[in-house]
Amino acid sequence: MKKLAVSILCACMVSSMLIGCGGGSGSTATNEVADNGTADNGNGETAEGGSSKDSSKDSSKTINVWAFTDEVPGMIEKYIETHPDFGYDINTTIIATTDGAYQPALDQALASGGAEAPDIYCAEAAFVLKYTQGDASQYAMPYADLGIDVDAALEAADIAQYTIDIGTNAEGSLVGLGYQATGGAFIYRRSIAKDVWGTDDPAEIAGKVGPGWDQFFAAAEELKAKGYGIVSGDGDIWHAVENSSDAGWIVDGKLNIDPKREEFLDLSKKLKDNGYHNDTQDWQDAWFADMKGEGEKGIFGFFGPAWLINYTMAPNCGGEAAGEGTYGDWAVCEPPIGFFWGGTWVLANKNTEKAEAVGDVIEWITLDCTEEGLQYKWANGTLNGEGGTKDAVASGTVMALSDGSVDFLGGQNMFEAFVPANQYAKGTNLTQYDETINTYWRDQVREYTAGNKSREQAIADFKQQVADNLDVIVE
Repeated sequence: MKKLAVSILCACMVSSMLIGCGGGSGSTATNEVADNGTADNGNGETAEGGSSKDSSKDSSKTINVWAFTDEVPGMIEKYIETHPDFGYDINTTIIATTDGAYQPALDQALASGGAEAPDIYCAEAAFVLKYTQGDASQYAMPYADLGIDVDAALEAADIAQYTIDIGTNAEGSLVGLGYQATGGAFIYRRSIAKDVWGTDDPAEIAGKVGPGWDQFFAAAEELKAKGYGIVSGDGDIWHAVENSSDAGWIVDGKLNIDPKREEFLDLSKKLKDNGYHNDTQDWQDAWFADMKGEGEKGIFGFFGPAWLINYTMAPNCGGEAAGEGTYGDWAVCEPPIGFFWGGTWVLANKNTEKAEAVGDVIEWITLDCTEEGLQYKWANGTLNGEGGTKDAVASGTVMALSDGSVDFLGGQNMFEAFVPANQYAKGTNLTQYDETINTYWRDQVREYTAGNKSREQAIADFKQQVADNLDVIVE
């Protein structure tokens, strides 16, 4: 197998909050070069690597890849391994998203051009619109210009519309797609469902927690009567709120607070005032404790995509087999509100001189729905041999052909929930500033629900933060 040269410009822990979108389909991974020259992707798998670029390579036969974890580079390495006639090496630069390091470095590399410029680069949901529709969209090459029959491939693979919308530029050309499906479901404890309602059947539970927030809070009251919380903290409903909104944070250059996002103030306060949760913050120790069933009170469920199950809940459930911790005591059902959370989009540089080769790689990652494509192997856990982690993928065709049964979910086929979840999600309400604005908003909501500010003051302070820090009109 050809050598993968890894240049770690910022070898540091990848923020768990953002990784859901990129590394390990949401894995809590680090991009550190280990002593043996391998980079662990957080799934117990490694990609060959070293700490510096291989200057002996022929640049005309080298594809430069930029990413924020080693996941996509590892996929490309697998493509090279399984396509011996491909004829190209890859030269990879990995910069973690921690402290905002990735985007400025990528922007500089794209603007500078030349032999070291990225041929393929990755962007995650928190900032992907900058590269597909925003300030850096001019660098992205349309997939059609890579030699991909886009319309036919999209139809054959049954790619969810939300990921297409996000990856389409202002001229209507597809410039980015992902390999994951990040449509969200409601992930719940079977034992608690049986205790409260006498059943753990996903269809029955979907009718208890939804559709809509009124039904969800009716379920919360029934759970409370039995001593349970419906979610761990208000962050567990945020992504469902955020991505079910009708419009994004920016409309015609002006800050826009969509009514559904403003309602998060009220939903959060209702959760707290009624004791419907353990008042945790996502990605903190108390949140993980609730996944083990070790919190103040038993927590019924979490909102999330397949990556949350595989790379966050499973490692934090307190066990590795049924009967240990909460392992095997989970199931998934339709959420009260359709949403998605996270994802990694793969793009090509419009100035690449290897368009055909780049197109072959990108098509294999994002659109190939055969058993030899990345997505089939990813869905069935066979990319690196049998027994790997099964994951939801972008192609509905692939998931329909695959077995999504997992022991963590008591043997449930998770694809039966996640295929429709992708259809409910929407991708027309994002902006390139979401990562920053979401942080401001959620901080102010917590100030309000804690009683530190009035509703009006929280909104006013949020607007001031946006006005002070972003190039956005605030009225």
